[in-house]
Amino acid sequence: MLKIYKTIAEEGLVEQEDFVNGCWIQAVDPTPDEVARLVEWGVLPELIHNSLDLDENARMERDEDEGYIFILLRVPYFQGYSSDVPYITIPIGIIIKANFVVTVSKFNHEIFRTICNGKYRLLRTAKRYRFVLYIFLETASRYLVYLRDINKMVDFLEDKLKQSTRNREVLELLKYQKSLTYFATALRSNEVMMERLQKSRLFNQYEEDQDLLEDVITENQQAIQMVNIATDLLAALMDAFASIISNNLNNIMKVLAAVTIIIGLPTIVASFYGMNVALPFQEHPLAFWFTVLISITFMATAAILFLKLDWF
Repeated sequence: MLKIYKTIAEEGLVEQEDFVNGCWIQAVDPTPDEVARLVEWGVLPELIHNSLDLDENARMERDEDEGYIFILLRVPYFQGYSSDVPYITIPIGIIIKANFVVTVSKFNHEIFRTICNGKYRLLRTAKRYRFVLYIFLETASRYLVYLRDINKMVDFLEDKLKQSTRNREVLELLKYQKSLTYFATALRSNEVMMERLQKSRLFNQYEEDQDLLEDVITENQQAIQMVNIATDLLAALMDAFASIISNNLNNIMKVLAAVTIIIGLPTIVASFYGMNVALPFQEHPLAFWFTVLISITFMATAAILFLKLDWF
């Protein structure tokens, strides 16, 4: 998919039919024909392929001879709760040319939909560096939103784990722990890339851009801190609930053992009175009921003892 947008006064971000100066070109999993069009407009094919490589790390490249700045940003991506890892990170390539900006990604990310919906009123595609900073800012905000979602799911699983004797809930927690690991790695690489951008002074042309870059770095650092806190809490939670599941299972085994003993007591009494030898009260007309009474007494005594031992 290849779309072209340009900010027009009083109309906001408007989709264009063809390339114009000062535009934003959004390429989502481009076809070979769309890649060829991007190459015609001056985008190097290796930059497109690097942006589509899901294993690429965040970085920044600048080539004055070719006249481009290439920024690769790792952004969070929601795959679905049924996935082995609900939240992962994917790369977005940002190519800044002299008169336009190109974003290349494998998926149509929610970040782009938010930008197209007009969340940032001061966004202008012609102001290329500021436009890139708004992508950075929305990325950091998206990390924070997804982190809050993960915390809610962990709280929900925590309530289910309190009475659980299965591994299902622990495995669910493991999925979110993997997501946090992906987030932590991506956020750190983004931070290094942003600090390099700050040192390069590319965004120092306008004071607003400098302030916006500082805000982005602050938001990114906040996301890193939240990931670290969530990771530590989740690791401690998994250890604690692994012990809780084991204790729950032990409690069940204690109850079963107590019930087995109580049920087994009448069998012992009956076994004695079933022997082919002389026994007390064997000639008495109520001998059977004496046997039942003795069995009930033993069972009641054992039950009271187990209750005091907190086996039930």
